[in-house]
Amino acid sequence: MNLSLIRSMTRSAVFELENGKCFRPEHPFPVALNGKTIYESCNTNVFSLFSLTPSTAYTVEVDTEGEHLKLDFTTEAESFFVDASRYGLVADGETDNTGKLQAALSTCPRGGTVYVPAGRYRTASLFMKSCTTLYLEKGAVLLGDNDRTHYPILPGVIPSENEVDEYYLTGWEGNPLNSFAGLLNITQVHDVVVTGEGTLDCDAQNGDWWVDPKVKRIAWRPRAVAMVDSENVCLHGITVQNSYSWTIHPIFVKHLDLLNFNINNPYNAPNTDGIDPESCEYTRIIGVNIHVGDDCIAMKASKVFLGMKLKKSCEHTVIRNCLLDKGHGGIVIGSEMSGGVKDMVVTQCLMDHTDRGLRVKTRRGRGNTAVIDGLVFRNVEMQGVKAPFVINMFYFCDPDGHGPYVQCREALPVDEYTPKLGTLTMEDIVATDAQFAGCYFDGLPEQPIEGVSMKNVTITFDPDAKEGQAAMADNRPLVKKLAIYAENVKNIELHNVKIEGYEGERLRFANVGHFEED
Repeated sequence: MNLSLIRSMTRSAVFELENGKCFRPEHPFPVALNGKTIYESCNTNVFSLFSLTPSTAYTVEVDTEGEHLKLDFTTEAESFFVDASRYGLVADGETDNTGKLQAALSTCPRGGTVYVPAGRYRTASLFMKSCTTLYLEKGAVLLGDNDRTHYPILPGVIPSENEVDEYYLTGWEGNPLNSFAGLLNITQVHDVVVTGEGTLDCDAQNGDWWVDPKVKRIAWRPRAVAMVDSENVCLHGITVQNSYSWTIHPIFVKHLDLLNFNINNPYNAPNTDGIDPESCEYTRIIGVNIHVGDDCIAMKASKVFLGMKLKKSCEHTVIRNCLLDKGHGGIVIGSEMSGGVKDMVVTQCLMDHTDRGLRVKTRRGRGNTAVIDGLVFRNVEMQGVKAPFVINMFYFCDPDGHGPYVQCREALPVDEYTPKLGTLTMEDIVATDAQFAGCYFDGLPEQPIEGVSMKNVTITFDPDAKEGQAAMADNRPLVKKLAIYAENVKNIELHNVKIEGYEGERLRFANVGHFEED
């Protein structure tokens, strides 16, 4: 066992207990900082320390499973400390603080920290600047304004002077469409940290953001945290809740750290995905606790216009030690992924009563640049997940999703609009109390799934399972306790795959090429 430093910031740091367990240790453990106990009983593998002093050496110690682990670290330097309360903030939860908070963020010198003390601060859109830190103290709440006319409208496309190039500033569900700016915006900046024990509360339940959510009113709905075209960004420690739509939405971001924070949206809040990286590179999502009304983590790469034009894939992603709770899907790929998703490793994650566990969703029309490949899911635990493994190439999204082009079960010509699924590897996974199907792999007849490899996987069905739709596609029957269904897959390898409590045939295959099992 080992204790590692994930990242040190100016006034906070985040650590990971390397124990091979999914999200939680075998037993809670104490944490001490410079000999003083900070946590009597820490029950997560990833933990954080706050209210630290910049440029200071510390020693953190933990006692776990009979081992004493010790680690020395030093906090980052800080050039200036900007107390936002000096800008005239009013912490009554009603007064508009947008201008005052933005003044603090905009005037913070390079390398400085903007500190927001405890209190409830009503605000609309705020924008970060490069080389700064925003620290939200415990008890500090940035409370979203519920008048949509108070939010700036960001144009999806900005034309260039040469009338040829375009700049894509924001988007809505994979297209560059005019949208309201988010509550917190990290746009065209670098070296930005948002940390602390405070809260971003969009307060969407008290506005009209969730009413007719697919209807555009003035502009498309904002995100809680919107990131665009930025580099070296870290979000850590805070709680983000009651989002207007997708909660954390980075677009074209490189070197992104999303570390040990909480996302909490009501289960019935529409389209409130947790984290949706879109065409991002080198992303780490570690120790995040997500409870949402849609997919928990969804990897994306735009729809066909941007995806095929820019060919910017979502790649080099690490997801580790996360709790994915109550969403539609735990780890999701798509459906907006015309630029492709590749090189993603998911380990030590716990999925608790999500509708689906690993969920891949695409469809005809996403384009031949919509390639999913090199995905690895290892050491994952699923509890009460209705359908643990779903790969669906007939996903019925978008206005034409139920049309014959998307839903036709006959082989169509392979052309520039045909998506492709490469290889997926799933190892050392335990899923208990499944309901609909253990594995549901549904590829295109003209472009089958290249390969699925499963090793050391155990799936157990709930004895009282109810039937339901494993994959969101037309003309698919409701299923219950279906072990493994596969159609249009070139290669399937099952090594030590155990399925208990299923009904009917164990393997239901159609147009499966090479198959081996041991």
